Amino acid sequence: MSNPGGTQRPSSAAFLLAQVGSHAARKFAERLAPLRLSPPHAGILGVLRKSVGLSQQGLAEILHMHPSGLVAIIDELEERGLVKRQSSLDDRRTYELQVTDKGQVALRDIGRVGQEHNESLCAALSQREREQLTEFLQRIANEQGLTPGVHPGFSRLGRRQKRPR
Repeated sequence: MSNPGGTQRPSSAAFLLAQVGSHAARKFAERLAPLRLSPPHAGILGVLRKSVGLSQQGLAEILHMHPSGLVAIIDELEERGLVKRQSSLDDRRTYELQVTDKGQVALRDIGRVGQEHNESLCAALSQREREQLTEFLQRIANEQGLTPGVHPGFSRLGRRQKRPR
């Protein structure tokens, strides 16, 4: 965007957040690809690491996701040996989700990729600027009512997209 004087006008904060967010999400997916993982896989494993014995229904609630949309992703993680379903001791009709030893290794790899991703994305900033940016973004996320540690994109997974008429 340039104006007649030849100087570039700054974009709005909202646009820049969307632009950088989209770019960051794409780059993170590219960094995960060699591990044969996707951002949803990484997000689900991260939530399960923090919430031992969580049911599939409970996970869907945390992710703000329709439970039926979660089934296929959990099936993939289970087929790869990263997650296992086991009957709940409290309610035999419910399965608890557990991260396996192989899943723990994947979480370490995801952590390493996440660090590399953060370093690359924030390379233009000093350590203090990174801290300030994180503080500002956390304030925005809190004010907007976003669930800490949960990408809002989960709510769109597994839902049929409405087609324009």
